[in-house]
Amino acid sequence: MTLPRPFRRTCRQFVDGSYTEGGRWQYMLHPKFATDSEQYVRAFLLLQKDLLELFDFVEPADTNLPTYSYRMHSLLLRACVEVEANCKAVLKENGYSKSSNMKMGDYKKLNLTHHLSSYEVKIPNWSGVYGTRQPFAPWSNGDSLPWYQAYNNTKHSRHEEFESATFEHLIDATCAVLVLLSAQFETNDFSSHEPRLVVEGPPNDGMESAIGDYFRVKFPNDWPEEMRYDFDWQELKKENDPFDEIDFSAVAP
Repeated sequence: MTLPRPFRRTCRQFVDGSYTEGGRWQYMLHPKFATDSEQYVRAFLLLQKDLLELFDFVEPADTNLPTYSYRMHSLLLRACVEVEANCKAVLKENGYSKSSNMKMGDYKKLNLTHHLSSYEVKIPNWSGVYGTRQPFAPWSNGDSLPWYQAYNNTKHSRHEEFESATFEHLIDATCAVLVLLSAQFETNDFSSHEPRLVVEGPPNDGMESAIGDYFRVKFPNDWPEEMRYDFDWQELKKENDPFDEIDFSAVAP
């Protein structure tokens, strides 16, 4: 059995293994798929812009991963706020009954429904071997997220935990925002340019130009068939509400 209707704010493989088969990817553009999609993307684009400005002073390189500064601390906080905002949006718009005081245990449910730990993000022109990041990979082993821990530590006790606001944690937090957007909207940025226009990258790297056209992203290829989409969007879109909701209350963290 495959899924005959898409879930809100949820991008998944189709039964043929692609994410964009035919014109069926257009379900992500439907107004009832997500509320204010472009605002979440815009917040990320502003974060990406500021990160690229930081690269003028801190080279994207392995040797700089332990570097920390007030600027990195500020961007780390912004990135993690966006992580929380995206997680809450997915949960709430799918009817999650816990509408307030959501915590990491709630957000972690998205790993099962969106395969966040399987996403990879490549940082262009990185010097060294750590330029491809998997910010949610610890969740696959039941571990906590170091960059999110650093965010909480520095938020509540900046003076004692300031050194936790490292370049590495900032990079991973920013990549985490991108993963969450990709897991909802694939590579659609909801701008005025022609959709599906992406920048081609190196051959056979298995990645696509991501939202924002700077990072590259590898989408999960590990969806079991029963969790893949298989629907006729041209017919489905005629319905008043063509989407299903994920029952997050039944999803274990």
